[in-house]
Amino acid sequence: MKRSILFIVSLLLLTSFQTGVEMPPVQDPAFEEGEWFKFRIHYGIFNASYAELHVKNARLKGEKVYHIKGTGKSTGLLDLFFEVDDRYETYIDREEVKPYRFIRKINEGGHTKDIQIDFDHESGTALYHDKKHKKKSTLEIKPQSQDMMSAFYFLRNAVDVKTLAVGDEFVLPMFFDEENYDFKLKFLGREVVDTKFGDVAALKFRPYVQSGRVFKEEESLTVWISDDDNKIPLKIQAKLAVGSLTADLDAFKGLKHSFRIIPD
Repeated sequence: MKRSILFIVSLLLLTSFQTGVEMPPVQDPAFEEGEWFKFRIHYGIFNASYAELHVKNARLKGEKVYHIKGTGKSTGLLDLFFEVDDRYETYIDREEVKPYRFIRKINEGGHTKDIQIDFDHESGTALYHDKKHKKKSTLEIKPQSQDMMSAFYFLRNAVDVKTLAVGDEFVLPMFFDEENYDFKLKFLGREVVDTKFGDVAALKFRPYVQSGRVFKEEESLTVWISDDDNKIPLKIQAKLAVGSLTADLDAFKGLKHSFRIIPD
């Protein structure tokens, strides 16, 4: 299995929809302090990993922010052959939900990274700090750029799911690993997803990913998001160059809005 597949793919479901148009802050946010998710990730028939996301209040350089922390760790037999211990963090503005700082500290089968990115949206730059190799560089970023974690939380607030039509496509400007890129996604429609909590109404999306070493083809990833005011990730399926991966919502707490289960 390629490095990063256990946790980065699980977080790809967070980089959902974006119109490319600046969105004003909303009056009723989709999330709040205390929200927590846990995902169970399977590689083929194996229970490969668990990933968690947690939202907390914090301050960064005197500003009130949300501190969102994501962790991923391998389990079972896979842990014996390919240990994964990942930590991702983002500090976002509570009103505009734009990232101020992104942290990526990972150990994946002996491959390690320790990265911190500080965003300066006014100057359109990001300070990229590779702590492992003791290198710093200042790089240009696109307007409204998000990191791989902040994106989902911004869009949960900004996108009105009631206006989505099948075939709608969206583009998200992102900055990751010293690069700017546009993440493209297509809305496929509405479905009912069978979860451990019961049947849940969902929005189905197709992110376009680069085929090659990790993904089998450009349209190898499918994501289901709850069709409610929470807009939480329910499920992800990925066809990989070798095998397949599925991530399911396993537990949650601290939702701002009611989580609706379709009655039998």
